[in-house]
Amino acid sequence: MGAGMGVLPRESTVDVLEKRLREDILAGRHPAGSYLPPERDLADEFGVNRTTLKHAFGRLVQAGLLETRHGVGTRVRDFLRLGGADLLPMLVRHSPDWIGEIFEVRRSIGALIAERAAARATPAQVAELRSLIAAVRDADGGEDVQLADAEVHRALARATGNRVYVLLTNTLFNAYLPVRAALVDPFLDAHAAHDRLAPVVDAVAAGDQDAARVTAGAYLSATERIMLEGLARAGRRRDGAR
Repeated sequence: MGAGMGVLPRESTVDVLEKRLREDILAGRHPAGSYLPPERDLADEFGVNRTTLKHAFGRLVQAGLLETRHGVGTRVRDFLRLGGADLLPMLVRHSPDWIGEIFEVRRSIGALIAERAAARATPAQVAELRSLIAAVRDADGGEDVQLADAEVHRALARATGNRVYVLLTNTLFNAYLPVRAALVDPFLDAHAAHDRLAPVVDAVAAGDQDAARVTAGAYLSATERIMLEGLARAGRRRDGAR
């Protein structure tokens, strides 16, 4: 291998242990509110030293799955009650079933964002949207089209004038990251991707709130259907490879 190619880093013992503990927690083998076994017992069970275990615990505490109480122990956090949307990429990686629930939020939030953008977009924001939708048509390859499409949605969120919509849009895109490659089907044809999304930009540019909501709903439903079909095919390929 050439020196410029680089070498993919191998998983460390801490990486493997973190992943194993995370899967056990998300699968419910360590229920919310329960305390993990004593560190010495867990270290013996996994064949690691306590320093390695502490490093893995630290990562899971940072991820919002564990909480450590000095002198008491390490408890599984009730992340569904106390956690935030920042957990979504990890949850999607654990179980793609979360995608369906994310899509439900995407439909409702996306239509509302388009409606608000139509009411509030400035001329400069409309010009930006026109430029970004043209970039979707001109993008080369599914991944580039997918990224160009995402930038249109970020601009729509900015056009609402509400920064929370911007953060929600970013959160939903981040949630897709673990399975993004399986969601590329709506973007394989740049012109088709452009034609699906352009009516939303046109409605926003015209200041037509009703049309913006309806066209956004149509866009979101159409792309969701295509993406779910892609996920199903990817799942069948995985199952067939086992």
